[in-house]
Amino acid sequence: MKILTVAIPNHHFFQWVNQLENSGHEVFWFDIADGNGFSEKIGWVKQFKRWKLRWDYPLRQRFKKNMPKVYQVIQTVNERSATKAFKKVFEQVQPDVVHCFEMQLAGLPILPVLEASRVPLVYSSWGSDLFIYEALGVTKAEVQQFLKRVDYLITDCERDYHIAKDLGYTNRFLGVFPGNGGIALSKGDILTVDERDTIMIKGYDDGVGQALVVLKALTQLPIDVLKDKKIVVYSADRVVVDYIKQSIVYSLLDVMVYPRGQFVNNAVLLRHMGASLLHIANSTSDGMPNAMLEAMGMGAFPIQSNPGHVTEEVITHYKNGFLIHNPLDIKEIEQLIIKALKDQALLEHAKDINIKLIDKRCNRLHLQPKIQSLYTQVIK
Repeated sequence: MKILTVAIPNHHFFQWVNQLENSGHEVFWFDIADGNGFSEKIGWVKQFKRWKLRWDYPLRQRFKKNMPKVYQVIQTVNERSATKAFKKVFEQVQPDVVHCFEMQLAGLPILPVLEASRVPLVYSSWGSDLFIYEALGVTKAEVQQFLKRVDYLITDCERDYHIAKDLGYTNRFLGVFPGNGGIALSKGDILTVDERDTIMIKGYDDGVGQALVVLKALTQLPIDVLKDKKIVVYSADRVVVDYIKQSIVYSLLDVMVYPRGQFVNNAVLLRHMGASLLHIANSTSDGMPNAMLEAMGMGAFPIQSNPGHVTEEVITHYKNGFLIHNPLDIKEIEQLIIKALKDQALLEHAKDINIKLIDKRCNRLHLQPKIQSLYTQVIK
């Protein structure tokens, strides 16, 4: 079977596609962003890249940086259409199945090509894709037109399946799967609660991510509570990095920051999670967060926002984690952190629940045959 995947260069996408290696399927990737060139992370996949520029002229990056208006004018002529480039690839590959990951960036540009074809379309909804499509600049009519063409839907949470149905989706639902195709946990790095000394924070603060609220909440705790803890902030946006550098409180603490965009091996993050008492992530919109699932699987106690009631699909408040009801409320998050750090019995109980839950729900080895069989179902 020939499977043509369409996605931006993304860690979760690469992880999903690698579940198909040695499956007997012939897999292709059209890089809709034409961003990274050839990716070694899926080196076994036939990749289509470097389609966007007609001419990668000398000093192009300098033009882009120093003369952005001139650059934009040049690019209107110099850039090929994603729709036309995909059409060429589609005709060359003649796929049995097209699998689109995310709607706004990957799905809508290829829709005109797919509407002229009867090749089955699988669509994986990611993150806020369906939850806040209008905020992403997509109209309801565009979403409904896209969903009308989708033959098979995969979501990372139950919430988004119901949103799709409310928007008129009537075709087959293949199920809820982690966006990355499952988690491979390093069980040897899972420490006991007594051995853990880290508070881990997701560092997104981009209008949706609200890491600064968490960092400000943490500064409200007595300094003695934090002095024996390590603070690890990962995927930190520039505003977060700057806040930590300028903070008197954080200058007194053991803080490690991984800036957003800096490559960090996933095994390193999993080791931090396995040593973490708490994993805190806060946003006003999201799907089912893969990082939260990884942290839970590594035994860290999750304190997590709950946009659209999505994280309550795996977290029961006060049982195996805490749900943040108002992601903008510093005081609420401060109180949740204090309660968690004071209740070792709760952390122990939640650790046991979460390790078993994530192993059952997200184990990469268990999910691989299920994911491979999805495409066989599509052809049948």
